[in-house]
Amino acid sequence: MARLNIAPTKSNLLAMKEQLAVSTNGYELLEEKREILVRELMHLVERVKLLEKDIDEAVAKAYPAFKRMLMIDGADQIERISHAVHYDFDFTEKRVNIGGMSFPTIDVIMPEKELFYSFVGTDANMDATINSFFELLLLLTQMASIRTIVWRLAEEVRKTQRRVNALDKMIIPQARETKAYIESALEERDRENVFVLKALKKKNSKN
Repeated sequence: MARLNIAPTKSNLLAMKEQLAVSTNGYELLEEKREILVRELMHLVERVKLLEKDIDEAVAKAYPAFKRMLMIDGADQIERISHAVHYDFDFTEKRVNIGGMSFPTIDVIMPEKELFYSFVGTDANMDATINSFFELLLLLTQMASIRTIVWRLAEEVRKTQRRVNALDKMIIPQARETKAYIESALEERDRENVFVLKALKKKNSKN
């Protein structure tokens, strides 16, 4: 890593020592932050995996039930009933605090289940199918919310990692090399001054 092209003065040495101290402290704080965010991210990834498993099970339950309903009640009857079913979903943006940071995400509020059709001309299989899809929809909304957080958290981890790498691979080594150069140059200058003073003293003593 090439050092900074600055004059080897005491003021620059003090500035370089301060920069090195700040950079080192910043590196430690960012590394700690990165570790916390990674732990939180891995925790959320595990939650996503569990949700994916629940969704797979819900799909395996809902779609066969829908096929049975088609066979028993017929497509025309199902289409007629579907026009009567209507749910409103509330979407709100909220902030989630993870690892000391606030992330925006979307919260989906599921409505209460209602009966939109008459018992006449319907059966228990239709109710069970609607319930199965309602449960699947609930899991999908939960997945949408948590994935939003995962994406934003993963991006923050990447940003933090880039800053950590910049400090570790470039800024801190450059500051150390520049500090060492200035210290070496000042020491060499001091030795030259001592040599000159001794030479002048010796010359004056002969006179």
